[in-house]
Amino acid sequence: MDEDSTREVIEEDKVYEESIREASENQTESESTTSKPSTSDSDGWQGFIKRLKKGPSIHLHTFHPNMPSLPSLPSLKMLSKRKSRSARRSMPMLPAPNLDVDLQYCFEANWKNFSLSELQQATDNFSPENLIGEGGYSEVYKGHLKDGQPVAVKRLTRGSQEEMTSDYLSELGILVHVKHPNIANVIGYGVEGGMHLVLPLSPHGSLANMLNGERGKLTWHIRYNIALGAAAGLAYLHEGCQRRIIHRDIKAANVLLTEDFEAQISDFGLAKWLPDKWTHLTVSQFEGTFGYLPPEFFMHGIVDEKTDVYAFGVLLLELISGRPALDESRNSVVMWAKPLLLGKKHNEIVDPSLGDAYDSEQLNQILMVASLCIQQDSADRPSMSQVEQMLIGDDGILQSKKKFKRWPPLKRRCAIELDALLESP
Repeated sequence: MDEDSTREVIEEDKVYEESIREASENQTESESTTSKPSTSDSDGWQGFIKRLKKGPSIHLHTFHPNMPSLPSLPSLKMLSKRKSRSARRSMPMLPAPNLDVDLQYCFEANWKNFSLSELQQATDNFSPENLIGEGGYSEVYKGHLKDGQPVAVKRLTRGSQEEMTSDYLSELGILVHVKHPNIANVIGYGVEGGMHLVLPLSPHGSLANMLNGERGKLTWHIRYNIALGAAAGLAYLHEGCQRRIIHRDIKAANVLLTEDFEAQISDFGLAKWLPDKWTHLTVSQFEGTFGYLPPEFFMHGIVDEKTDVYAFGVLLLELISGRPALDESRNSVVMWAKPLLLGKKHNEIVDPSLGDAYDSEQLNQILMVASLCIQQDSADRPSMSQVEQMLIGDDGILQSKKKFKRWPPLKRRCAIELDALLESP
């Protein structure tokens, strides 16, 4: 690609990247404008019980299409540590609802209903020392059950009772129908004294934890398998479930690693059902994680499968380079990597901790896929099933290659690399 074409592609992204930086700065300034938890315990749980008892019309596997619209929030669902701790202290202790027979159909039969005392005992009364993750609406604590099993306990911490109830049931409505080796499992739930989910504790934590502190343990073979596993999990959500599920928050922190370093997608707090007849959703709330959000979300609030595809492309760049999606100076890994991708300087993208211990063919393959996933036009991005096929290197590449060749500058470069991969011994 000549210098002018390269400059054209880079300039095309600058407006978008500047919008990310400005939006991120604005979000930080507006963190003080948040929803306050409801002080009415009984009203919140009466609403919870009333919704669950509505019957088949709001059964969890059809929950999202019937969800009432919630008021828009002025900023991303994120809180600073100081504010989230303040919210924790002000959280009301909610009385336990009576989970009678009418409610049991809302949960998996093998999910355990944990009491508040059991969760407190497991997490040392939700000790700050056991806090391992914080999000806009929730906190995650590590702990151990009575039988010694390590667990992660997620509890909702922010929003009115109406909002927390809707978010909790929305996440349950998705998790109850998701079963895949690359999707995090659920052990149980708890609705006494708050809204909780109990999951197995990943021995190695998240991919973000590893990239931030123990990158040396992530060999090339492990990184490649993580890419394959995460792609398989996302392809399942988009095409393998009885309804299309858009995760909306694919990032390194939400990819958990099993004892064998297998990837498991977690945290479905922002996930949405997408009915078959709908091409996309248009959302008014500004939710997600900066650095992973695609241009169409910023410009039009559009959410569909390609939202996750873009985020997966960013994830691949993180996985290969060891750099965060957005660093402390709000510099994007996408903007850093694009000139190197265009200049075919793939070895300069590789995490220095790997040295020369990587497979060049697999590297080219992953970076080619990442280039396609982060295209500005969502229509130019492949589906996750195509991504999975390309990463595996099976016949899906042959089927997809013709389409890639019709695409402009950066995509044509990827098509050339596809040819090279296919023709290499």
